[in-house]
Amino acid sequence: MNLLLVLLTMAVTLGAYIFSRFIYKLYPNPLLNVVFLSTALIIAVFWLSGVTVSQYQEARNILTYLLGPATVALALPLYRNREILGRNILPVLGGIAVGTTANIVTTVWVAEFLGLDKLIVTSLVPKSVTVPIAVSVSGILNGDPTLTSVFVIVTGMIGTFLTPLLLNLFKVHNPLVRGLAYGTTAHGQGTASALAEGTVQGSMSGVAMGIAAIYMSIAAPFLVYHVLSL
Repeated sequence: MNLLLVLLTMAVTLGAYIFSRFIYKLYPNPLLNVVFLSTALIIAVFWLSGVTVSQYQEARNILTYLLGPATVALALPLYRNREILGRNILPVLGGIAVGTTANIVTTVWVAEFLGLDKLIVTSLVPKSVTVPIAVSVSGILNGDPTLTSVFVIVTGMIGTFLTPLLLNLFKVHNPLVRGLAYGTTAHGQGTASALAEGTVQGSMSGVAMGIAAIYMSIAAPFLVYHVLSL
């Protein structure tokens, strides 16, 4: 392991994130979304410097390991906003259930309309939840876990870009609703963007991400096999 390269690539990742947050605070525009912009910056820097994916692997492993404590840390803003969640628990649960169901149904319908192979369809179904759950659900549906992982990452990137754009377009300003939309459609990447907007949005997105993952693991096999007859 090249320690210097690991430190440099981690520094580039952290620097891109800090710079993206700074830019987003100055110009809060969906086109300058923190996750979307920082990802583009990292890719650009590594491409120009000649750093390969394999060379970035060690730094990525360290950063991925830190996702555990970071996810647990989401409990803090959730605790601070527990009264908001308590007052709206039924609409929150209903909204997440409807949103996740819509994700599953529309994904299958659109994929079938486009004539996609059954393997791709079943691999697409769990694209809107976090990778560990998505991969497990994909296996249950006889999908391809590798394809599912790619679809989850792409969905997160697209979701972090389109979610604020659509919410602003339809003038949805309620922080609770915005947080639920981020977490239900764009899982962890959406939650990172929601936190950039505010603590209420971030905490509600974390709740949505967790509940959507649980609901997906229960509902997806039923919807796909019994309702949609795949």
